[in-house]
Amino acid sequence: MRVLHALFVTLAVPAALSTASARPVTESDLRKHIEILASDDFEGRAPGTEGERKTLDYLRNAWSKAGVKPGAADGSWLQPIEFVKRGPKTADVQFYSRGEKIRVVGDELLLIGRESEYQREKLPAVFVGHGVNAAGEVNADVSGKLVFVLSDSAEFLPRELRQMRARREKLLKAGAEGVIAISGEQFNYPAYRRALMSRPIVWAEKDLAVGVEGVASPQYMVALVTAAGGDWDKMRAAAQAADYGGQTLQLSADLSVTSDVRRFTSSNIIGKLPGRKPSTGAIVFMGHWDHLGICRPEGEPDRICNGAVDNASGMAVITEVARRLARQRHDRDIYFIGTTAEESGLWGAYAFAANPVVPLDQIKAVFNIDTIAIAPRGSKVAIIGRGKTSFDPDIERVAQKLGRKIEPSTDANSFLQRQDGWALMQKGVASFMVGGSFADLGKLDAFLKGPYHGPEDEVTADLQLGGAAEDSDLHVALGQYFANARKFPPKKPEKGTGG
Repeated sequence: MRVLHALFVTLAVPAALSTASARPVTESDLRKHIEILASDDFEGRAPGTEGERKTLDYLRNAWSKAGVKPGAADGSWLQPIEFVKRGPKTADVQFYSRGEKIRVVGDELLLIGRESEYQREKLPAVFVGHGVNAAGEVNADVSGKLVFVLSDSAEFLPRELRQMRARREKLLKAGAEGVIAISGEQFNYPAYRRALMSRPIVWAEKDLAVGVEGVASPQYMVALVTAAGGDWDKMRAAAQAADYGGQTLQLSADLSVTSDVRRFTSSNIIGKLPGRKPSTGAIVFMGHWDHLGICRPEGEPDRICNGAVDNASGMAVITEVARRLARQRHDRDIYFIGTTAEESGLWGAYAFAANPVVPLDQIKAVFNIDTIAIAPRGSKVAIIGRGKTSFDPDIERVAQKLGRKIEPSTDANSFLQRQDGWALMQKGVASFMVGGSFADLGKLDAFLKGPYHGPEDEVTADLQLGGAAEDSDLHVALGQYFANARKFPPKKPEKGTGG
């Protein structure tokens, strides 16, 4: 029986895997990591918590046992990053129209101050539509004003400004005293409110917080604008024009806001497999270790957002990929990075891109691994980042040697800016997400509209790990290929990686 078993294992080894890392990654290999990282004991892995300490300790031990060495700049495992965390407490708001107090029927307005206490009187208000015009310029005078801006994107917006966060930053730099996002179809008020109530964090180096910010529902805007004698539906319709120039609301506001403000340190974890020819550059495997932590209020039956799929699954894959790649020497250095604060805006990835442990022009390729436990075995391989570099044929060649079929469309690129690789792509580094999870966007959408960012994203008996196991083998093969200076000689991406 032993002989037959050994023969079966040999025949089951994908052709592109070298004998040094021959045993394929199994579903049980991945599950054992996910069960720990997504357990209630880790409390949802929020940055700056005991859950972070347990997560980093677990990964440090697992990577060390796999043969990975510390890879941070000081010779340790950790890259510390300073953060600011803000959450709402109380808000007293009084609006005035033409100097007279008005009563707004509705309570779907949530505000957070930059500091623990914020007060202003007679703050003028302006509605700016989407905030910028087709040329990407702030479309109104917002200096010293309370700005109401639509959170939904629009077709005329430049690609880099379709996310609300990017437009918010433009408004802050233009001098806005306050920014209130108006929720919409892409991010409704309950979801927006939950995000703010979860006390999102900001990288201290990029802390461009205004005096006050928050979110209002469309229903609240109807009540507010109507009370001031306006027509919200007409205002919103006018804002869809590419040359919309904003509109003074004939409103001012007295605001008294108290907030929870905390400053703390969190860390990326960085490991390294030193190469035989470090002068030929490095490759990087990246994934975020963090999730949302305790994400429901007291009294809820399940308060922990465990993040099994997002992204304990990714860290499990990176750990097993590292274990197999460590069994042989490679030409290039191979880095493994677990980033912090991805859930709050890719902050750990941005901090790494700003302070890399290896010069960015020496990084030949980055493979980000996130939300990988979606697809079943036999799924096609999609590439987030397809068409952005000249590396697509190399990736496809590796996948096809494993018997994987390729998804040829660029549909998965709709997630380009929603994952850690984006922070490096903007610096000109070739970055990709490769695998089955983004080949069937229907299955992915079902997850995003279901367990995603909720307590339901936890380890269950039917957790889908078949595709994740196949994608793990694919990443082992990608590591072997791209870390080989002969198979993948030094070259620069021929296309723009940041678009």
